[in-house]
Amino acid sequence: MIARFLSPCLTWLVLVVAPLEHTQARPPADLKKQIAVIQAVGAEGSGNAEAAVAFRSLSQARASALLPLLRAIEPSNRIARNWLRSAVEVIVERELAEKKPLPFADLKTFLADRSQAPEARRLAFDLMLAIDRGASETLAPGFLDDPSNELRRDAVALLIAEGARQLAQEAGDTATITYRKALHAARDVDQIQAIAKALTDLKQQVDLPRHFGFLTDWQVIGPFHNTDRKGFAEEFPPEKKIDLKARHPGKESEVKWQTLATSDPYGKVDLNEPYGKLKEVTGYAYHEFESGEVQPAELRLGCKNAWKVWLNGKLLFSRDEYHRGQRIDQYKMPVQLEKGTNSILIKLCQNEQKEHWTVEWEFQLRVCDTTGKAILAANRPRSEPK
Repeated sequence: MIARFLSPCLTWLVLVVAPLEHTQARPPADLKKQIAVIQAVGAEGSGNAEAAVAFRSLSQARASALLPLLRAIEPSNRIARNWLRSAVEVIVERELAEKKPLPFADLKTFLADRSQAPEARRLAFDLMLAIDRGASETLAPGFLDDPSNELRRDAVALLIAEGARQLAQEAGDTATITYRKALHAARDVDQIQAIAKALTDLKQQVDLPRHFGFLTDWQVIGPFHNTDRKGFAEEFPPEKKIDLKARHPGKESEVKWQTLATSDPYGKVDLNEPYGKLKEVTGYAYHEFESGEVQPAELRLGCKNAWKVWLNGKLLFSRDEYHRGQRIDQYKMPVQLEKGTNSILIKLCQNEQKEHWTVEWEFQLRVCDTTGKAILAANRPRSEPK
């Protein structure tokens, strides 16, 4: 039964402490104290020994400890969250095996509190499903606008299934409405792709770049050198000052800024298009994003080349690594957008490798909130490049 609830990456937490199966379950002497010990665990193993002792104590608690443990997840760090989740799952596993009552109503109240950590609310819902699947499943349609993407996914899945049933009944117009509703709520790439295909099959237009918030129009300049991979650390002129009218010495000749727009449905910007399939080179892409207000956001990048990203002249993050694969939302950078113009600069380096899988010199970048919902710029064109 443990496998039903316990995430594979967490099972070691159960294994590294003494077996719990033959220990009489009892509440920990000081629940708050044991939770605090778990929350004090740090990086590189700091506090792990103490956390293991606290975990054993918490895991022996009865169902009355579930809600305090779930509430403790929100203010905890990533490592502590793993310990707390595992304690919850072990308690539930044992209580179910012993046919002890679990607090369904309290879990439902916790689930309804959207200020709690999304992963804790998802865990609460999974526990509710184990207690009373029928009653729990009736709540799923209400997750369509939920801040927890894992919960939202369930509601979107119901709409996708409903759209498929409507198609099977040859109710194309009704299915279109259902799929549009699903697309508006969807955040996960696989679901968005499935919905987009269904709508396309229904002869409906789907603006995926706009849905995701991919930036599709850029100013690019290059190539500068990346000889012996030294270009990544070198400060070329665009890093010092953005002047879109300027010309600069490049790797082999003078270079200048030029417009590069992409029509790729997933916002891929290909620097091979203007410059050719070059190696040992560095290029830059620049975009001005107009925000209607000061607001938190995320810049989400997909790139298989070495890269650096600046927002409003401040270096956000960099990765001096080549050809490790590319995917949507590969790197997430939390930012604060200023009201008005926000400058985004990306540096992209190609290395010396000649294998066919090293040819790509490209990136995709989108602006969204923490759930993945697109944040669209005030200066974004009404339609994407063709």
